[in-house]
Amino acid sequence: MQENGPRTDGPNTEVRPTVLSLNVANVSALYAAFMPFLRRGGVFVPTTKHYDLGDEVFLLLQLPDETERFSVSGSVVWITPSGVPGNRVQGIGVHFAESESSEQLRVRIERKLGALLGSGRTTHTL
Repeated sequence: MQENGPRTDGPNTEVRPTVLSLNVANVSALYAAFMPFLRRGGVFVPTTKHYDLGDEVFLLLQLPDETERFSVSGSVVWITPSGVPGNRVQGIGVHFAESESSEQLRVRIERKLGALLGSGRTTHTL
């Protein structure tokens, strides 16, 4: 996973969202990262960097067995800090922004996961 932090170029400029890059190796990892309980879908991104709820991010996501990287904007809606009981992975949950590309990505992920979506297996979030 790769990150580029928020940037400002002075006191009167907007903060640019952090750019996150996540390559998901296999369907099991995708299942563990996907957040289907979010209206537009989202994913858990392992990171040790500090984020606050509501922070805007830009995600480059590569799904298993695909060479294409999907780019999607989103916001931080879940934070798993370091040291959480149960050996949870530290990171953030990113809720996809409302857009056509986000919808296409959510549908693509749900198709890849198929029957796993209703399995009730443990994930990085719930």
